[in-house]
Amino acid sequence: MESTDELPAASAGGPSPWLLRHRGREVTAPDVGFIRELIARHPEASRRQLSKELCAAWGWTQPNGAPRDMVCRGLMLALHRAGHIELPALRRKPLNPLARRPTPPPVEVDRSPLSGSFSQLPPLDVRQVRRTTEEPLFNSLMQAHHYLGYTQPVGEHLKFLVVAGDRPIACFAWSSAPRHLGPRDRWIGWSTPVRRRNIHLVAYNSRFLILPWVQVPHLASHLLGRMARMLPAEWQCVYGHPVLVAETFVDPQRFRGTCYRAANWIYLGMTTGRGKDAPTQAPTRPAKQVYVLALAKDFRRRMCEGP
Repeated sequence: MESTDELPAASAGGPSPWLLRHRGREVTAPDVGFIRELIARHPEASRRQLSKELCAAWGWTQPNGAPRDMVCRGLMLALHRAGHIELPALRRKPLNPLARRPTPPPVEVDRSPLSGSFSQLPPLDVRQVRRTTEEPLFNSLMQAHHYLGYTQPVGEHLKFLVVAGDRPIACFAWSSAPRHLGPRDRWIGWSTPVRRRNIHLVAYNSRFLILPWVQVPHLASHLLGRMARMLPAEWQCVYGHPVLVAETFVDPQRFRGTCYRAANWIYLGMTTGRGKDAPTQAPTRPAKQVYVLALAKDFRRRMCEGP
């Protein structure tokens, strides 16, 4: 995710138009003055209450209409740490549920070999399982059988379980896309301000798993095609907006990306290997191939248009 940036009050080109930028929102001196007045009007309010008040005052909501409370709280904390505002003292230190999240426990499933031609498979059902009773099964299968294991996503994300008859055979994890990705951004052709505003229209395929005892030719590319057809509507249902582009990374030391190419995904180039939090320009991880897929014919016009 995009970090918090801060500028000095003035530069060689004159006064800076904003004091701080957090998750794409630029905060100006008048904004800071408004927040100070908000804090003064609610002297007994907690930090949580103040962030909700600020979201309401700014109309700062997610596409599904929910307030951007956590992002707003992070913004106010960044302003507090930079000395622009004075927040009330913490009343309690909440536990971070991600820091202590236990490893998904194993779940027993039928591991007998499933092979043969695609036409011999039982009927396939691809279903979104986040916040359902099947989510623990999804988490367990990812932890046990994906080479990267299971990591709880943050931000917008969906989880899909593929079932053949009554047997789980595959999993897809989708999440918010990286905010900066050179090959993708050049392919879309959007400007930096437009990218910050419309990055939520890109979905990142962070995990794709076909269980190791399933050996069916062309299954992977078929499932990728199914996902492309159903993902925009599923995202719209949960988050109140569609996604227009799908992207993924492929480690060339492990995979060739054959199923993505067979499903009409486009290879754009390689990542730099620096990651989103790299402190220098030096690579910190293996470079990966970048693949993308347009999910709407007019995606470029819709993603590059102004507000």
